[in-house]
Amino acid sequence: MPRILVIDDDPTIAELVSINLEMAGYDVNYAEDGVKGQALAVQIQPDLIILDLMLPKVDGYTVCQRLRRDERTADIPVMILSALGCTQDKVDGFNAGADDYLSKPFEIEEMLARVRALLRRTDRIPQAAKHAEILNYGPLTLVPERFEAIWFGRSIKLTHLEFELLHCLLQRHGQTVAPSSILREVWGYDPNDDIETIRVHIRHLRTKLEPDPRHPSYIKTVYGAGYCLELPNETQEQNS
Repeated sequence: MPRILVIDDDPTIAELVSINLEMAGYDVNYAEDGVKGQALAVQIQPDLIILDLMLPKVDGYTVCQRLRRDERTADIPVMILSALGCTQDKVDGFNAGADDYLSKPFEIEEMLARVRALLRRTDRIPQAAKHAEILNYGPLTLVPERFEAIWFGRSIKLTHLEFELLHCLLQRHGQTVAPSSILREVWGYDPNDDIETIRVHIRHLRTKLEPDPRHPSYIKTVYGAGYCLELPNETQEQNS
C-alpha cells in the first residue's frame, strides 16, 4: 500500500485530502507545519508528499528545497497543493523541486488522478525501461536504472521528471513534440493551463545539457508548436 505524507496547516483541507486518499487505498500520514513535515518525511520515507506552501515555522518552498537536498528524500515525488495559483507561484514551486502543482480549490478526482500519475511515473522502474524504445542516439544515451544521461561521454544525473521528459523528446528526435503530447506522456494528464510546467523543466534540462542554455543548440523551442530535440548523428566533441 503506497504511503502518502500530507503537510498542510489547514485541518479542514488536510482531513478532506486524507480521507479521500484513504478511501482510494493509500496509507496517509499528516503533519501541520514545515518542520514536522520534513522530519516525518525523513522518518517514514513516504512514496509521495502532498505539500502546502503557506506553512507555519518553515514555508513549503523551503521544505521542498530541503527535501531535494537530502539524499534520503531527494527522490520522493512532491505535489504542491496551494491556494497560491498564479503562474509565478507555479514556476517557483517547480524551481524548488516539486513534481506537480495543484491549486486550491480543487476537484477530488483531479487530485486522485494526479496522485496516481505521480506514483506511476516515479516508480523505481522508469517508464523507458518498460518498453523496447529508443535509449540512445548520437551523443545521448539514457540509463533508466540510474536516471542518468550519458551526454558526449559525460554522466549527467537527472531527476525523474527530467529523465522522462528527455526520453519523450528522444523518441521523436528531429521532430516537434506538442506540449499536450508531453503533458500526457510525462505527467500523465492533459491540463489546459500547465504549459509553464514544461517550460520550467525544459530550462532545467538545458542547464544540464546545453553549452549555452540561453541559446540552445539541441533542445529547441518551436514557437507555437512545441519542442524539438536535435542531435548530431555521430558522437562528436561538444563545443565549449
